[in-house]
Amino acid sequence: MIGFIGLGVMGKPMARNLMAAGHELVVHSRTRADIDELAAEGATPASSPREVGEACDTTIAMLPDSPQVEEVFGGENGVLAGARPGSLVIDMSTISPVVTRALAARAGERRVGYVDAPVSGGDVGAREATLSIMAGGSAEDFERARPLLEALGKTVVHVGPVGAGQVVKACNQVVVALTIEAVGEALVLGSKAGVDPATIIEVLSGGLAANRVMELRGRNFLEHDFDPGFRIDLHHKDLGIALSTAREYGVALPATAAVSEMLQALRTRGMGDRDHSALLTLIEDLAQHTIGAPAGAAA
Repeated sequence: MIGFIGLGVMGKPMARNLMAAGHELVVHSRTRADIDELAAEGATPASSPREVGEACDTTIAMLPDSPQVEEVFGGENGVLAGARPGSLVIDMSTISPVVTRALAARAGERRVGYVDAPVSGGDVGAREATLSIMAGGSAEDFERARPLLEALGKTVVHVGPVGAGQVVKACNQVVVALTIEAVGEALVLGSKAGVDPATIIEVLSGGLAANRVMELRGRNFLEHDFDPGFRIDLHHKDLGIALSTAREYGVALPATAAVSEMLQALRTRGMGDRDHSALLTLIEDLAQHTIGAPAGAAA
């Protein structure tokens, strides 16, 4: 039996992909309706993370942040309290590498394997099982996790020991955030100068500036559809992890810090629950222009 904890925007389609691959799932989430929805499709509901750990040889979690992961794995009623020696936990959340290593140490004391395997690819990748998965852990634990990870993602890479997955994910989130901001600047500049934004995306997608952000979020930019997706709150959290890690290793990330502040400005405006492509709106406000509007029109 495979345990799956966290049935949100990412977790629910990931759990479904595991079921489609033939795995029997025991599921738990903070929202009862999500548990019931998966139970109606054949999963076994659990009332607590500990119950999942007791029932399963491997438990996967997909949760928002470090405190939730610490509680679900390490809490009094957590997975590790019920997990059997020789079992495996796979954390696919994006959290602090420091917290990851501490939880892995606690798991090791109970002879439970630990793999940190954060993902990139957003809600689309979760639904289509095309996620990029960066896994940290021992070679043995990674090989145990690999069949499950391959049911969830298209690119599965063992990037190093426990915690390395979270470090690589922080690097990923830096690139994604800065790319969103760069695409937003390009669209606002071009549009205010009188060029159709859709044409800008079409042309840029055929050259060196081509990127997955335009491929997966181009429609969101053009239609101002900012339903998540991947929420601004979460990306801001991820950049905080990147900046904290950078301070630990003495690395300056000036552009990352600037985009983090831009995301914070959007959170202050009450847009934290919007998709991270809504970063475009802040650039529009600074230019007093909405992309697609007539040249010179105010935002």
